[in-house]
Amino acid sequence: MSDPREARTLPAASPNAMRRLHAALMPDYNRGAAVYWWVMVVLGTGAALHSAWQVAALPVAPLLQFAGGLLLAMVMALVPLKIPRTNQVFTIGDVFIFLLLLSIGPEAGCLAAGLEALVSAWRSTRRWTTRLGSATIAAFAMYACGHALESVVARLALERIEHSTVLVLVSMAFALLYFACNALLMSTVARLKHGEPLRWADFVGMFGWVASASAGSAAIAAMLFITQRQAGLTVMLGIVPIIALLLTTLHFFTRQQEADEAARLTAAQALEREAELAAAQAREREVELAAQHMAELQVSERRFHSAFTHASIGMAMVSLDGEIHQANPALTTLLGCAPKALNGQHLGVVVSPMDLQRLEATLLQVARFDENILPLDLCCRRADGAELWVTISCSLFSDPGSEGPCLILQVQDITARRRAEAELQHRAFHDKLTGLPNRERFHEALALAIARAETGPGRAFAVLFLDFDRFKLINDSKGHTVGDEFLVQASQTLARGLRSGDMLARLGGDEFAILATGLNRDSDALELAQRLLDSLREPLQLRGLEITATASMGITFSSMGYTRPEDMLRDADIAMYRAKADGKARYALFDVHLHTEVANRVRLENDLRLALHSPEGLGIAYQPLYELRSGRLIGFEALCRWVHPELGVVSPATFIPIAEESGLITALTERVLREACVRLNAWHAEGAQFAGLTMHVNVAAKDVADPGFVLRVKHALLAAGLLPRHLVIELTENILMAQLSAAMATLTELRQLGVGLSVDDFGTGYSSLSHLSVLPIDSLKIDMSFVRNLRPNSKEAAVIRAIVLLGSSLGKEVIAEGIETAVQLELLRDLGCDIGQGYHLSRPLPAEGIDKLLQGHRAETALVPDLIERQRPALIH
Repeated sequence: MSDPREARTLPAASPNAMRRLHAALMPDYNRGAAVYWWVMVVLGTGAALHSAWQVAALPVAPLLQFAGGLLLAMVMALVPLKIPRTNQVFTIGDVFIFLLLLSIGPEAGCLAAGLEALVSAWRSTRRWTTRLGSATIAAFAMYACGHALESVVARLALERIEHSTVLVLVSMAFALLYFACNALLMSTVARLKHGEPLRWADFVGMFGWVASASAGSAAIAAMLFITQRQAGLTVMLGIVPIIALLLTTLHFFTRQQEADEAARLTAAQALEREAELAAAQAREREVELAAQHMAELQVSERRFHSAFTHASIGMAMVSLDGEIHQANPALTTLLGCAPKALNGQHLGVVVSPMDLQRLEATLLQVARFDENILPLDLCCRRADGAELWVTISCSLFSDPGSEGPCLILQVQDITARRRAEAELQHRAFHDKLTGLPNRERFHEALALAIARAETGPGRAFAVLFLDFDRFKLINDSKGHTVGDEFLVQASQTLARGLRSGDMLARLGGDEFAILATGLNRDSDALELAQRLLDSLREPLQLRGLEITATASMGITFSSMGYTRPEDMLRDADIAMYRAKADGKARYALFDVHLHTEVANRVRLENDLRLALHSPEGLGIAYQPLYELRSGRLIGFEALCRWVHPELGVVSPATFIPIAEESGLITALTERVLREACVRLNAWHAEGAQFAGLTMHVNVAAKDVADPGFVLRVKHALLAAGLLPRHLVIELTENILMAQLSAAMATLTELRQLGVGLSVDDFGTGYSSLSHLSVLPIDSLKIDMSFVRNLRPNSKEAAVIRAIVLLGSSLGKEVIAEGIETAVQLELLRDLGCDIGQGYHLSRPLPAEGIDKLLQGHRAETALVPDLIERQRPALIH
């Protein structure tokens, strides 16, 4: 500022002196701007002086608090934060200014705002008018807005703890008001200096990141103020330095970001300069290379003629009409010609007539479009008449010694490669063992026959699908070498019985197919099939062994209207399986009924798969088991039932084999096992007299062979809370014997677990006493075929007596199933059979029927043998 004495002389000075002084001190301020500036300086100074007077009268503790906050605000003004990707900055000192405003009053806020603005202006500009104006305008704006905030806080009693949230929001609103006033007063100076009116855009443009930061600073200050009121000034002494440190760190982080951006721009500019320099050097290099290229081109032409003459592959210069101008020694040697014998000759002299036209068309294309051609394989003739396969590459060439452009051919011998390819082609479409066409070749021939049949009548044909009946037995018992010889001799036998034009192919394994074409009537194919079956009945001599081959054959005709080869093969295959089912060593014709049968089977498989994942459809019926002597109920057998949504009840004899073939049997067994165990546990809870009931569950061969079967049984028992001794696993005698090696370990684990084991359908298989004596089984279930025909002194009675004695000797219980009459029941008692089940005792019942059955048993303390007869009508439904 100027000397006070000079100030006192200003009023007395001349107008010219005043203008000169104004021009020296405020050169860019017009009269209006200068007046406004002085008014704001006077108002701001007055507000600051009044505030200083009020603050000086504060007690020591608030005064020290003011000094500390003021110092932090001024220090933070030296480390402003720049808003990323903008030119706006804000100072962290706002937090401490607003904190002094709330904790001490508007006078403290006024002084802090003015001094913080002075420090910020001092750091960013050298103009004394901007420095003084910024400080006084900030002081005046804070003085006015601070008193407004004090009035609102007092009127709304916001100093109370329960109004803390409102205090924060009011403080943020005050911060936005203060920012708006300060920004508006500052922008007015600039507008007056340029003689422009104030615009709303000036005010709106000031908002954004800085306004948000100001509101955020007020919110932080309000929360610090609330914390101070609740926890005291001591807590503030710890929090405020931490906040200051964090904000300072943020400042230096933004500074580092700015430095990194500047470094990136500098590096980008350096790269641009390097790119321009490299481009200039590249242009210079291009000029040098062009001159060098011309020199090298001359050398290259000389080298070409030398390379042409001494090349190891055949080369020739040919005119556009196919006349040979020059051939190198390698080409004349390849074709077996004398040197220069080809000069002046046409290509037709050496190229096969069937390929000459293709070659001439290719040469014309090269000449017309000036482009190279890919290697072209051609058949040529040597001078001695031998066939020679070559690959030719061709390109347009300008010979300085010629009147016009010519073609240069490169010729390589590929005869060996073509022979190898032909061999590979044969192997790809022929069976290695028998030499017959394979599945791919047969598929192609069948597709061609179908396409020809669609062109008109007189092209009827048939497909015969053949499978040997006992090949697996031969292969397993005599070895693969004998099996291979069998297939070779059998295929030769079949080939001798074919008609001219028929195709015999090996599809894989012991499956063969015959494509019989040129049929006048369908009976021609039937006669062929019978002739082939008859020829196979002749014994084959295999390494000193005489083996008779029989086969099953399925036949389908083109008259069925096939459009795809795979469909025709499929139907012939289906017919072949029907021939096997009818007794083997015969043929069967495909018809729509067979297709429908297979389609229904596929449909049932898909529906069964869906039913396994649905709570409906599949259910369990429980057939009671009784002790025949006493009539006591001892358990149940779980029997799976399927009610199809469209077909109704599906017999287990239908869907169980489908489940076994499709691999669904494992999931089906697990579902029955889990549900049956849960039901039995519930029935145990019906009373102490039912605590010993057992549950019999049938399993399949795949279940027994599955290493995880025992674990699934454990999980089912654990989930149901059932003891292992209450579960009995049933498997048929045939499954047990067929899977004996795999089943032994599984059965032993189940037995060790405590699960009971029973052999179902006993008497129909081929088990031996030695096996029965070591198998860990508990009971034998007599097949119902023996019980069904049981009469006094019948053969069935003798078989059952023998099974009972066998079971008694081995310590096994004997169970009879299929008891349907009182006579059968009485005979089984007399024969010593322990346990029985059947329609005479009770039909299989749903779970609700078993509940009623148990209610009836609960009413009785014991059952006697004749009670079964009295209750039989109630048990059957």
